Amino acid sequence: MKTATFLRWLERVLLATGLALSIWCGAVLLDAHFVAKMPVPDPPKAEAVPTEGIVVTLPRVAPVTGSWVARLDAPSVHLSATVLEGSDDGTLARGAGHIEDTAFPGQPGNVGIAGHRDTTFRAVRNLQVGDPLELTTGDSIYRYSITKTFIVEPEDVYVLDPGDRPMLTLVTCYPFTFIGHAPHRYILQAVLVDQEARTIPDAPVPAGGAGKAGQ
Repeated sequence: MKTATFLRWLERVLLATGLALSIWCGAVLLDAHFVAKMPVPDPPKAEAVPTEGIVVTLPRVAPVTGSWVARLDAPSVHLSATVLEGSDDGTLARGAGHIEDTAFPGQPGNVGIAGHRDTTFRAVRNLQVGDPLELTTGDSIYRYSITKTFIVEPEDVYVLDPGDRPMLTLVTCYPFTFIGHAPHRYILQAVLVDQEARTIPDAPVPAGGAGKAGQ
């Protein structure tokens, strides 16, 4: 009887644990799907403060961990990912992550972005030298061309050093099919080749609005 009672309780505990894990996994996947579909915000309006007749533009505030930074697109492999601030485990479980202490899009230097090889950056393995990449922020679109790919050790952080041109570096784990924590890092580097400003589209004119204005 004691054995049967123990087995019944063990069965209930395992069922409850399985249910809890299923709910947690579902919540994580739902959040990741929501992050992947986050839209690019409209270009921000310039904030300025008048000082004795001189307009001083306020500097941008550094984003907090987990906040939206940009959208990364690799059209040749149909990759589109939301880039959040930070490269901690919690952030990378939701999307791609802007690596701390690297340049932001539009700044001189090397923009570092990390992602998991089996989720957000699954398609990165298929990118080739010469393929285009795009980073879209609220106010600009930055276009890059891939110049090289290589494999390094996790401690080889020199790959994030700035070069003589504005750069973009993607980082993910390697080998791609490794089970568990992969021992190496796959690096993809690209250089900036073009950029354009994004503008807020003009508001549509209501039907009949032009006629009323002329009355």
